[in-house]
Amino acid sequence: MTLNISHTAPSDRTLAGVALMLGFCITAPLLDVAAKLASDRISVGQITAARFVVQCVLMAPFLFVIKLSLKVDKSQRPALCFRAGLLLASTFCFVAAISVMPLADALAIVFVAPFIVLLVGKLYLDEEVGPRRVGAALLGFLGVLFVIQPSFAAFGAVALFPLGTALSFAFYILVTRGLSRRIHPVTLQFYTGLIASIMCVPVIIWSQGKGSELISIVWPEGIFWLWLLGVGFFATISHMMMTYALAIAPSATLAPLQYFELPMAALLGLIVFGDFPNVLALTGITIIIAAGLYMIHRERVASRDAMTSRADAIAVGNCGVEK
Repeated sequence: MTLNISHTAPSDRTLAGVALMLGFCITAPLLDVAAKLASDRISVGQITAARFVVQCVLMAPFLFVIKLSLKVDKSQRPALCFRAGLLLASTFCFVAAISVMPLADALAIVFVAPFIVLLVGKLYLDEEVGPRRVGAALLGFLGVLFVIQPSFAAFGAVALFPLGTALSFAFYILVTRGLSRRIHPVTLQFYTGLIASIMCVPVIIWSQGKGSELISIVWPEGIFWLWLLGVGFFATISHMMMTYALAIAPSATLAPLQYFELPMAALLGLIVFGDFPNVLALTGITIIIAAGLYMIHRERVASRDAMTSRADAIAVGNCGVEK
């Protein structure tokens, strides 16, 4: 997928970015649907491996078409491996969760990841975060408890798996922040698929005959081949849409749109599986969305205030020079 947008107006670029982000919100839940359908017969580990193997195979032609180099600096390799490992853990936990939980419930818990990123940034990275955004993050955690409570009662400890996804994905985002400035997104996606495949495939092969149902190998039959391919295909397409969206449109414009993924997951869960969040879970989902949108709003305000302060400082400096 290539985008010929070099001569488009800024408004057209933003509109294209919005369209791509909405495309992500529509296709990403299809990955979850394919994974949940596959989990009827296929193990969580095998589904996870398929997601990365297919991604690696699909990304390879992009490298050839746009003539990207596979060379990366030696200093970046540990971060690449750590990033792939985090996404591998995130995917495994999420597939394990949706194998028994409704899609929307599991996804809502995962949406606590931005709150974790914010709190880690404040507590450990000395990032400037105001009390209102911290309060929104804590409110988001409260919403997660609303979602987990009925899920834990119904499904047991597996309801905690999405928290593992959220935690892994939060650190994945933090690592990606640094790498994305130095490595082309397509190269980054390819290496993620390749390294994660190298990490998980040998483990699955080694575990055979050791009684682990989570990572056992089951030979797919009939439609289950399609579900496994769908997991990797929709993962690749959705993340490429998001990557290109962020490249051509302001992140502040795109960030609120990500919450469109939740109602899409709920709708698909209802249509395909007959699942729909109960009242308590819906309350939690509403709290998570409201807290997330408010946090995005506060980040916009903080960014605008910082730009105004810099402009005022420059103006004062210019006045001093003129004197």
